Amino acid sequence: MSDERHVLVLPDHDAAEGAAEELADRFGVTDEPQLVRDALAGEDDAEDAQWLVVVEDPDHRLDPAALDAFAAEYEGWLEAP
Repeated sequence: MSDERHVLVLPDHDAAEGAAEELADRFGVTDEPQLVRDALAGEDDAEDAQWLVVVEDPDHRLDPAALDAFAAEYEGWLEAP
């Protein structure tokens, strides 16, 4: 059984930080989520960057539908695997 990884796509750095902080409270995530800047193709301006929150889920206990709804609260979504 391989490790599971969920990727939340969020509109900006503030949303990504807020979501990462709340993941522990809401979902009991114990590992620090990884924040990754995802610049849109051909764009160098930070304003045009989305941010990814990468959540490791080795025990497969996080519900993708719940994570997608959570990301939507921050105007984002759960990236399909």
